[in-house]
Amino acid sequence: MSRDAWWAAQHSASYTGITDNEELRQHILDIQRKAYEVYPYPCIRLYVARQFAFTMILTDIVLAPRLKISRFSAYQQVLQLGRERPGAILLDLGCCSGNDARKVVADGFPATQVIACDLHADFWKLGYELFRDDAERCKIRFVQGDVFSDTFIAPNRSAESIPSGSPMEASIENGSLIPLQGRVSAIHISAFFHLFNEAQQLDIARRCVALLSAERGSVIFGSHGGAVDAGPIVQRDAYAHSPETFKKMWVDAFEGKSASVQVDVELMNLEPKRVGAPERFESVKREGITYMYSRQWLVWAVRRI
Repeated sequence: MSRDAWWAAQHSASYTGITDNEELRQHILDIQRKAYEVYPYPCIRLYVARQFAFTMILTDIVLAPRLKISRFSAYQQVLQLGRERPGAILLDLGCCSGNDARKVVADGFPATQVIACDLHADFWKLGYELFRDDAERCKIRFVQGDVFSDTFIAPNRSAESIPSGSPMEASIENGSLIPLQGRVSAIHISAFFHLFNEAQQLDIARRCVALLSAERGSVIFGSHGGAVDAGPIVQRDAYAHSPETFKKMWVDAFEGKSASVQVDVELMNLEPKRVGAPERFESVKREGITYMYSRQWLVWAVRRI
């Protein structure tokens, strides 16, 4: 069993109080079905439909396609920021149930300095049900919002114009990430960019840049579907970047200040290619609906240097 699978099994059992494997499995599947009703993201559906073994179910369908956060090369740097940078803030953007945010807290990042957001608040409410905790026990702050809304993130507003005070408290109180602009030490964003078209992805990147602290070592990192050759994703208004085009997107997002950042991008295979499958995308048909997903994922980090 992998380290992440072991953590997921132990964490799920200890958090929920469910020690019977079959009962725990059923509990996770029940939450998965409820999550799919909130919004039918393919990643929620596919990992169950393909009937992974129980240990893989624990890591792969807790409302996100694997506990990604601890797999990244930037992860240890992020934990170090939590230990050594006073008041360091970590943002999990597109958090779904909040399992990655819980993982980083379990590994030592101060829970009161972690904030997570999603368009659908019901996802993290299901996270409370999944882990059988609540806001008091979990301590991670959650805020609902649309990443494209200028009332949630204002990319053209300078950090100097943001009122002083506690950015975390102001963010929760206002239901906005604007109080965090220029103050976030680490931003995790996975299984997110590939949902959008090329122009929207650049917009998201610029909004992340607005949130990122100017301090050296601040980092934006994550993973999502990509391709050897960049191009539109079949059957939806979305775009698969190649490592080269995704790196260029970040250069553009920093608008002339890219010399102060380091962008690392790697294309990795999500799983072995099926016989007869297309080069860039797999399709899985369930209940009359064909889901398209990328077999190759970009794993990346953008650091201030």
